[in-house]
Amino acid sequence: MKKIDKNRLILGLAAPVLAIVAALAITSIIIGVTGKDPFHAYQVMVEFGSKADSQVWIINKATPYYLSALAVAVGFRMNLFNIGVDGQYRIAAFFAAVVGGALTLPGIIEIPVIIIVAMAVGALWAGIAGLLKTSRGVNEVISTIMLNAIGASVIGYFLQDGRLAKKEGNLIHTPYLPDSAHFFEIPTQTKPIYGFVVIAALAGVAYWFLLNRTRFGFDLRTVGQSETAAQASGVSVKRMVVTSMLISGALAGLVGMPTLLGVSYNYGTDFPTGIGFTGIAIALLGRNNPVGMALAALLWGFLERTGTQLEFEGYAQEIVGVIQGVIVLCVVIAYELVRRYGLKAQQRKVGEELAAQARKSDKAEVSA
Repeated sequence: MKKIDKNRLILGLAAPVLAIVAALAITSIIIGVTGKDPFHAYQVMVEFGSKADSQVWIINKATPYYLSALAVAVGFRMNLFNIGVDGQYRIAAFFAAVVGGALTLPGIIEIPVIIIVAMAVGALWAGIAGLLKTSRGVNEVISTIMLNAIGASVIGYFLQDGRLAKKEGNLIHTPYLPDSAHFFEIPTQTKPIYGFVVIAALAGVAYWFLLNRTRFGFDLRTVGQSETAAQASGVSVKRMVVTSMLISGALAGLVGMPTLLGVSYNYGTDFPTGIGFTGIAIALLGRNNPVGMALAALLWGFLERTGTQLEFEGYAQEIVGVIQGVIVLCVVIAYELVRRYGLKAQQRKVGEELAAQARKSDKAEVSA
């Protein structure tokens, strides 16, 4: 049985505890400065968030957030900053909606086809940034941001009446998906939960297995820690960059599927945007860990849900955004402080052990 390292366990628990305490303290001060009672705000949030319909809403909201965080985290694990998840999932959802709306197949075929198209388009769009980085040295932050703008323009061009979309009232959208493309739902006493939460959970398991139980994951983490060391051990850094961007883009392609297959059944001008940027915050909050990101996505959904109730209680509507930002900053700072403390403690321990060995050596020489 593997022995538990108590010091490592304590340090692991210290970071989130420190982050939570700091976030609550700073948030309370901010709310207090506005002239409101912070403890009443927390009470309202807990009571409203614990309702059955709120819990379903939070889970449904957290599902695409979690998928977005997974897409971002793949790049983060090897120091790649894929800022283009927002553009990747949108263009992926658009072309998946176009293909799905043009087909009438049994659901067992139609749904996988739509998902595969979305993942392929997302991978292709992200792969462009990977190729630009490895072949021309273009920073992935710049290229993915530019691809976001290009993707929005491509969608804007085709999302017009008479091209790949049609006008219905004040909205323009792609043709509706057939009934066979409607994803299953998990019934509850209030509203149903998106069935795509199952796919999100499987994606999280696949992410964990890929990074922690495969040679590819080992190489990816090695490149993230030291490109020079990875290259010296025979790893092709350029191939890893492109492959990682392809995987990140494929996961990004799943982000829009809960909405496309479970809510709107088309891609229109009202399709949700900004989920990719939220995924960056959630990946940071969850420390690129699949379980941590799931909890972070649920927390994000909780804050958004309960934030609407705070407005009815007279609190400023911007307070939720402030809380979210404070939490992310506190988590990043807390983990860095704990990491540095742990490193210094380890160095001090090694120094003490070396000094003890030197004293023993001196005593042995004297006795001799």
